[in-house]
Amino acid sequence: MTNSEAMQAVDNIMLSVVNSDVKTLRDASKHILDAGGKRIRPRLLVTVYQALGGTDYEYAAPVAAAVELVHTASVVHDDINDHGVVRRGRPSVNAIWGRTFALLTGDFLFTKVYELMAPYQDLNIDLAAATVALVEGETMQAAAVKENNFTREVYTEIIARKTAALFRSAATLGAKLAGASNEVIDAVGVYGFNVGLAFQIIDDILDLTADSEQLGKTSGIDLSQGRGYAAAYGGNGQAGVAVAVADDGDPMKKIKERILRGDAINEAYEQARNLRDMAVGALVVLPDSAAKRELIEIARVVVDRDR
Repeated sequence: MTNSEAMQAVDNIMLSVVNSDVKTLRDASKHILDAGGKRIRPRLLVTVYQALGGTDYEYAAPVAAAVELVHTASVVHDDINDHGVVRRGRPSVNAIWGRTFALLTGDFLFTKVYELMAPYQDLNIDLAAATVALVEGETMQAAAVKENNFTREVYTEIIARKTAALFRSAATLGAKLAGASNEVIDAVGVYGFNVGLAFQIIDDILDLTADSEQLGKTSGIDLSQGRGYAAAYGGNGQAGVAVAVADDGDPMKKIKERILRGDAINEAYEQARNLRDMAVGALVVLPDSAAKRELIEIARVVVDRDR
C-alpha cells in the first residue's frame, strides 16, 4: 500500500466511525472531516511506521485516524473559544451549527478516539498523555492571556504541550506499532516533537502575515487575543499592549506594523529552521528509505509552507 492509499484508509476510517444516527453529530463531524486539512499528524505516524518496516496498514490506520480525530476535535473547540468562522476553507462547525452543537461535536469526536484505540492496550496511554498535554497547553494559553503574561518562556511551554506533544505521540505510536526498539522510539519522538514546535511557530507567523483565504481559517485571531509568537516575541509579554494606541478603526494594524518592522518574523523562521534541522538529525537512527526521505520532506514542508 502506498502512502496516499494509507492516508485514504485513514480518512475512510474517520468518516465511518462518525456515522452516528444522530443527524447533527453526523453532519457536523463529516463537514469538518470532508474539508480535508493537512493530515500531517496521521501522515507522520504512517510514514514512521513505513520507515521501520511496517506493512500492516489495517493495523496502523485506526491509530493514525485516532490521532487526527484528537486534532480535529481540538480545532472544533478552538473555533468556539476564538469565534472562528472559517476552518479548512469552509464555514466552521461553530459558524453553521452554533456554539452548543460545535461543543458537542468536538466532544463526540474525542469520544470516538476511545472507540478506535480500544484494541491497542498500552498505546492508549501514549495518546492519552498527548491529549492531556494538549488541553493543558490550551488552558495555559488562556490563563497567560488573561494574566497578561504571554512571555517567551510561557509561549514555549504552551506550544510544547498544545501542539508538539501530539506530533511526538504520532511519531512514537508509529514506531511502537512497527515494533521498534526504545532507542528508535525515543529518536523519532525527538523528531516529532521538534517538527511540532516548528509547525506551531510557522502557524503563528502565518496567522499574522497571511489572510483567511490563504490559510483556510480565520486569520489574525492570535494577535487580536494577545497570544501566539507575535505576542511573546513582538509584544514583550504584554498581551494587547498596542491595541490601546490604535485609533484608525483597525486595532491590530499598529501592532502588526511594529512586529513586521522588527526582527520577530525573521527570528521565528530561524527558530523553525533550527527545529527542523534538529528533527532531521534525530532520524539518523533510521535506515535510508523512501519513507525516511518522506519524513525529511515533511519537516521541510512544515517550515516552508505558506498556509
